[in-house]
Amino acid sequence: MSEIMRPMPIAQILTWMREEYLTQGKIFGIRKEKFYRNESGTSASIFGQTISSVIGPAAGPNSQLAQNIIAAYLGGSRFIELKTVQKMDGDELRACVARPCIRAQDECYNVEWSTELFVQQAYDEYLKAYFAILVLAKELELANERDFAFNMSVGYDLEGIKLPKIDNYIEGMKDASNTPIWKECVAAVQAMLPSFKRFSQADLDAISPQISNSVTISTLHGCPPDEIERIAMHLLTVKGMHTFVKCNPTLLGYETARRLLNGLGYNYVSFDDHHFKEDLQYGDAVTMFKRLQQVAADKGLQFGVKITNTFPVEIKNGELPGEEMYMSGRALYPLSLTAASRLTKDFDGSLQISYSGGADAHNIDELFALGVMPITMATTILKPGGYERMHQIAKILEPKLAGAFAGVDVAGLTARAENVTSDSYHKKSARAVESRKTDSKLGQYDCFKAPCKSGGCPIEQQIPEYLRLVADANFDEAFKVIAIDNALPSVLGTICNHACQTKCTRLDYDASLQIRSMKKIAADNAQDAFIAASKPAATKTDKKALVIGAGPGGIATALFLRRNGMDVTVRECRDKALGIVSHVIPAFRIAEESLQRDVRMAEAAGVTFQYGCDPAYDLKALRKEFDAVVVATGAWKEGASPVQEGGAKLRDSLAFLIESKQKDCKVELGKRVAVIGGGDVAMDCARAAKKAPGVEQVTVVYRRTRAQMPAEPEELADAIADGVDLVELCAPVSFDGKELRCERMQLGEKDATGRRSVEGTGISATMFFDTVIAAVGARVDTEPFVANGLEVDKRGRLAFNEACETAIDGVYVVGDCKRGPSTIVSAVADAKRAATDILKKAGLDADFVRIDLPQDRKAVEAKKGVLIPASKEACEGERCLVCDQVCEICTDVCPNRANVAIDVQGGGFEQKRQILHIDGMCNECGNCGVFCPHTGNPYLDKTTLFWSEEDFQDSENKGFVALGGDAFKIRDENGAIVEHQRGDGKISPAMDAMIEAVTQNYAYYLPACK
Repeated sequence: MSEIMRPMPIAQILTWMREEYLTQGKIFGIRKEKFYRNESGTSASIFGQTISSVIGPAAGPNSQLAQNIIAAYLGGSRFIELKTVQKMDGDELRACVARPCIRAQDECYNVEWSTELFVQQAYDEYLKAYFAILVLAKELELANERDFAFNMSVGYDLEGIKLPKIDNYIEGMKDASNTPIWKECVAAVQAMLPSFKRFSQADLDAISPQISNSVTISTLHGCPPDEIERIAMHLLTVKGMHTFVKCNPTLLGYETARRLLNGLGYNYVSFDDHHFKEDLQYGDAVTMFKRLQQVAADKGLQFGVKITNTFPVEIKNGELPGEEMYMSGRALYPLSLTAASRLTKDFDGSLQISYSGGADAHNIDELFALGVMPITMATTILKPGGYERMHQIAKILEPKLAGAFAGVDVAGLTARAENVTSDSYHKKSARAVESRKTDSKLGQYDCFKAPCKSGGCPIEQQIPEYLRLVADANFDEAFKVIAIDNALPSVLGTICNHACQTKCTRLDYDASLQIRSMKKIAADNAQDAFIAASKPAATKTDKKALVIGAGPGGIATALFLRRNGMDVTVRECRDKALGIVSHVIPAFRIAEESLQRDVRMAEAAGVTFQYGCDPAYDLKALRKEFDAVVVATGAWKEGASPVQEGGAKLRDSLAFLIESKQKDCKVELGKRVAVIGGGDVAMDCARAAKKAPGVEQVTVVYRRTRAQMPAEPEELADAIADGVDLVELCAPVSFDGKELRCERMQLGEKDATGRRSVEGTGISATMFFDTVIAAVGARVDTEPFVANGLEVDKRGRLAFNEACETAIDGVYVVGDCKRGPSTIVSAVADAKRAATDILKKAGLDADFVRIDLPQDRKAVEAKKGVLIPASKEACEGERCLVCDQVCEICTDVCPNRANVAIDVQGGGFEQKRQILHIDGMCNECGNCGVFCPHTGNPYLDKTTLFWSEEDFQDSENKGFVALGGDAFKIRDENGAIVEHQRGDGKISPAMDAMIEAVTQNYAYYLPACK
């Protein structure tokens, strides 16, 4: 079964490492370019051991199996906190762990705790990892001698820790020389000595059997203080171990934890006060730790605390199975930092802190500078880049390593904790996007995609391609790529809602690529030259098209048709083009020159514009004159009133913005103005009102919370920067011209869309304003549709097909008049669909060609695992991960290395590299599914290699198991089980190619494991 991990024998591990390194330049997926070497000669000291970095994986999924620990070491980990062992283990514990058990989408949640292996298996894994690391360190010249420390983690009560299996584990870690696994490892390394270049018999003989001399105590919530102290005393005085006690964030008290999380925007994280009451209390902790600190000193041992454990919160919205989960990552950072600060102050900096709680490349420097060491991480290495993230972190700290713990900077840590809620990186708003997943279904093969362009961008802009060209300052070529799909590059380079950026893989690293800004840079540098060089395309057909409306959708349709050889005319009832963009959106958001540049591009392509036309139209008559008619008349009708009473006293947003733009914001509004709504139009209204003469206060009133606002984050930020106030969770009820009466709202549970609902509280709130502007959405005037025989539903929406064609043959509808107010880029997407269909009927091909711009794989891979701040300069292409050429996210984020990317020849694949899932290394944690840009889960949906027939039979995954020789058992793409001999033609070319690739080039994946 997929959730059962099958540990590999040490001989297989050594063979795997050697073969993968020689053939792929990797070991367990870590590229040799990311193998960490401390080249500065600096070091740190902990528990009497010299280590070459002070970071590593926290006890958890990244330190459970041998290959996890090896991968962590290669990336830069030198303090490795092994996964917790306890009396409950193996089958009994595994049955208690819900699947999936990890969700590291932003802040991380998990419902697993200690090792799922039997204690003896866990011990064997740690020994195998220990030997493998020592071999690699010498053989690959990563270190001349042991430069890492293993730290045990044990729990959860003294009775369990005294059990023979846990006691034997501890003693075996102190001295492994007489254990069977020690002897097995020695024999396996001995057998491979002839294949090593640098690791010698002398090195093997010199391996110390002392695996670990330190331990971190993990206790369950509610564990009594005296039990914690008894455990610590046992480990210090009986076992003679350097000891850390893991602290829970509940030390802070409920009110403090709630305040900190609310202050950073995590008010949706749900928890009550019962753990805070039942867990170790802060005062008891301080007195206990002082006693233990003295006992350790008397014994010549080190004592400290681990800050902090994960934080228990309620499962409210189906994040994971069950009722309670444990939170970690950047949301835990303020809690951990505050707990560390308080303890540091009470111990005057003398208490050593092993830190964990949101540490990553963004904050590692400041944490270490404050005297905190060692520093362990889980969440950051569960995200794209995986273990390779450790390399950057280790390099940041390398020049600053300077021996043993010397105390914590009390004043510095106190100041940092006091300012934590002002830290923009740790605020929820730094990553307002919940999920990067797109609607595409994860296939068994050919899954690499750039979600920014495929699923994120409605017009499927070729984003990685033009980002690369902009980064190279090749603006002319970049603009040509942009113009293939984009008829309004200046407009969309300035005010696009950039849904592409909500799907960018960089969101899971640092911040989305500034895709829109790069488009604008290309337009600013190359669009004029592009227009100057443009010539109308030769007319290729006698068929003609008419576009009614020169808004974004109308201009885009006309341009796409004209440049492909069709005669097209645009009729506009107003005096200039671009509809609401031109007449409504304020000049402070987009300059007139940017608008005109896009209009000139259409004119240069040969589009004929007619202005001041009669807004009425007769579709039947027009169809006799034109072969295709495209209606693109927008949504100009006043929106529905957002109040139950006094709606006539509200100003409509569109009417206000039109007047404001015409009068350069010099509109009479009084002193106090309210704007009802939370979208971009509401922000435009608020900012325009703020510029009106005599206005002293502008308030946006929104029925949901700031985090739920549909407005683009930068538009909201600009409004706030302009001095606009925001009142959240307030639903307007009535306005009498002065008094705006509202009902206070509260957040409810998430609805089917994943958005939290709002509920009335019955509590009234009254505010006083001179003007209230309603910005809750314009409507479509459907009378012309009805007059022309087009049926609309109760919501005023037309029926149309995939090509935007209506029930009248040859009549199309695009943009806001089709669906109601939407985005500019969606209107251009409509234009692409309609134009493609019109051209096809005219016997013409649309020219939306794909550009083949291969990028250097090694250069792209070098960016993996590296956090880089976003930039609005022309260098975002340097941050782009080119996901449609180099994806493999599921291989990055798998703690167990159970997903691998292999090169496959033949099989009819579109992509050379395919994902293979190795069943025996997977425990169905689900992390790969969280980060895969498709809808699906790689651990369930990709071709699976099984290590035994038993596991094959217990699974439903499509894949294969080797039976010996050339025989395999296959579960094919349709779910049928087939007995297969290589070359017998019984299976698909794709499955056959996968098996051939594994057997010929990746045979080290195949051996069955005991």
